[in-house]
Amino acid sequence: MTERSQRLRAMARFRIALFNMPPAKLLLTGYVSYMLVGWMLLSLPVAQVEAVRAIDTLFIATSAVSTTGLVSVDPGGSFTFFGEVVILLLIQAGGLGYMTIGSFATLAIMGKLPGMRARATKHAFNLPDSIRPRQFIVSVVAFTLVVEVAGALALWALFAADGTPDALWMGIFHSVSAFCTAGFSLFPASFEGYEGHFALKLVLSVLSILGAMGFLIVVDGWRTLTGQARFLGFSSKVIVRMTLLFLAVGTLILFVVEPSLRGLSPEDRLMDAFFQTMTATTTVGFNTVPIGGIGGASLMVLFFLMVIGASPAGTGGGLKTTSFAALVGLVRSTLKGRDRVRYLKREVPPDRLQLATASLAYYFALAGAAMFLLLLTEAGAAFEVVMFEVISAMGTVGLSMGLTGGLSDLGKLVVVVLMTAGRVGILTFGIAVASHDESRAEEADNDLVL
Repeated sequence: MTERSQRLRAMARFRIALFNMPPAKLLLTGYVSYMLVGWMLLSLPVAQVEAVRAIDTLFIATSAVSTTGLVSVDPGGSFTFFGEVVILLLIQAGGLGYMTIGSFATLAIMGKLPGMRARATKHAFNLPDSIRPRQFIVSVVAFTLVVEVAGALALWALFAADGTPDALWMGIFHSVSAFCTAGFSLFPASFEGYEGHFALKLVLSVLSILGAMGFLIVVDGWRTLTGQARFLGFSSKVIVRMTLLFLAVGTLILFVVEPSLRGLSPEDRLMDAFFQTMTATTTVGFNTVPIGGIGGASLMVLFFLMVIGASPAGTGGGLKTTSFAALVGLVRSTLKGRDRVRYLKREVPPDRLQLATASLAYYFALAGAAMFLLLLTEAGAAFEVVMFEVISAMGTVGLSMGLTGGLSDLGKLVVVVLMTAGRVGILTFGIAVASHDESRAEEADNDLVL
């Protein structure tokens, strides 16, 4: 057998293995491959201002692809323009998603989606049967480009007016980072230096909310406007309701109880309370006030918002607003003695409840194990600081109480695993590494996307 024949046979075996790979494992493999490529590119001398350790380039690459925003070194001071471009591309790849980029490239080349890619795309975004994967992919890419370009232009104007150096590049980078809910900033202290800059915070908030609410809303809304559907789907209604509820309640609580905001004017106090609520619930991870100085009551609010996180089929992490809605319906129905679980007067199917409760259980199991390991590796860290770091990493939030920069090498590896799990999806990650039976995960339902 010739060497060429051996290569062809090996490639054929690889394609067969890829085609037969379960969707959860395919997603995990795809994201890990992006992280490894990013790690190699950021390790090149041309990407670094000064030598950056391998563990830190791996950490940054993983944080970018997972759209988390936790950083062990300052991206703006540690990497060259080439390195910053690599980070931006990794954020964009992670925000759009592994299946979106691959499927869009396949559509551009072949004009159609093969069965395997269509199934994996449907699994990655938990699409209901009423939305075709091809329609969804095209809508996602178009919407992303329009929003990010508009955001970059708005931020460019604001940065230029403020005298910020390299205003155009700053506008592009932070627009992509905000929409992809990555939370990466080229400023050493995020946006703490822009206290009182209402317009900047508003633009960043709009970009982050649009990304976090999910592409399902975009497709569903477009189908409603064009007459393809009479009303928004049940999932879209739940997403809008939960997002607005979390933003309103969180803002009110922080406005009232957070001591670090009391010295501000009422309008600035309200804006900062909203911004920190927004940054937690969308999992974007920007901050305008030092997180380490936030009061205990406010930390509890941020804990809750980060655990729930954003919405399905979007750029954010967390357990997802729809999973929380399903669990709320379960508790209410149990308290009222109902045999069937309902939310917004709609019955929640048993398989959706199973996924929601399994996600919650696996989330706390993984969080508990990670906290135990970090309390061992970071012996001097306070319990609440470690808990905040774990929840932030698993929710791909990117906020930190100051622990990230001082993590040990083992601690960084623990956080890398958490960020990867958060981007793939907590339950999907568990399925990919622990199970061969994905029959439940592959089922689609028209009632509620989780």
